[in-house]
Amino acid sequence: MSSAGISLLLYSNFQPIILVLLDIPPMMPVLDGVVMELQDCALPLLREVIPTDQEEVAFKDLDIAILVGSMPRREGMERKDLLKANVAIFKSQGTALDKYAKKTVKVLVVGNPANTNCLIAAKSAPSIPKENFSCLTRLDHNRARSQVAIRCGIPADNVKNVIIWGNHSSTQYPDVHHCKVNIKGKDEAAFDVVKDDAWLKGDFISTVQQRGAAVIKARKLSSAMSAAKAICDHMRDIWTGTPDGEFISMGVYSSGNSYGVPEDLIYSFPVTIKDKSWKIADGLPINEFSRAKMDATAAELVEERDTAVAFLSA
Repeated sequence: MSSAGISLLLYSNFQPIILVLLDIPPMMPVLDGVVMELQDCALPLLREVIPTDQEEVAFKDLDIAILVGSMPRREGMERKDLLKANVAIFKSQGTALDKYAKKTVKVLVVGNPANTNCLIAAKSAPSIPKENFSCLTRLDHNRARSQVAIRCGIPADNVKNVIIWGNHSSTQYPDVHHCKVNIKGKDEAAFDVVKDDAWLKGDFISTVQQRGAAVIKARKLSSAMSAAKAICDHMRDIWTGTPDGEFISMGVYSSGNSYGVPEDLIYSFPVTIKDKSWKIADGLPINEFSRAKMDATAAELVEERDTAVAFLSA
């Protein structure tokens, strides 16, 4: 919950907000501590903080919903059991969104498995447009930008148009075939600047894919500050749009895409955003190397979807 709160506060440097924090009843004393800290920040644009364990309170007339809570995978837990537990959570939250939130609400799912959890929430909220649902792959996108920037010895904001394709999992495909690196005021192709195809097609990809696990191994906790920053980036771009000539990565509905990705998935694509609506960046050439990796992560998502939907309809 804290990462969502922090990200909204970062986001609120131009937009006054009322922050509603939902948690389970046993965690309410902890949530009260979060509220005290938020109050003590004396943030000029934070109008009110409402802690609650009631969905009808938490989801009432929301403009933005950031769903960060999910069942983590425990030792010895089968993946199907993990999916079953999360179907129950996100069916409940999707139903609450459908019943209480504005029909224009923008929903960001962060809790893992984020893509499939997002799909279940969307299917459980039939009155809200599917385009209003997205899942967080911006953290992976930011990780990819950072790795390229470090390799080139430049600031991360000199790197644009990396792509995360597919699932927010170890099958995701971080793609820099369309990435531009700004060197001395001139945009150049990442492959031309890095000059190490083996790294870009090997260690770069695996580093981004496994970065979350590496953070957990190092600090014994999952990503926090970087996840909050990614949530902030994601929601800011939805609200204010993407710069001309740039696209970012978001998990969105795959229906009608031009890249041969199966229908009815939440799949990470390169998108542009204008007037709070996203559009998949079409027409990017896809080589055989990329095609194979895009298909592999899609296959994982199809398997997750079919298992989760079976639980949803059970």
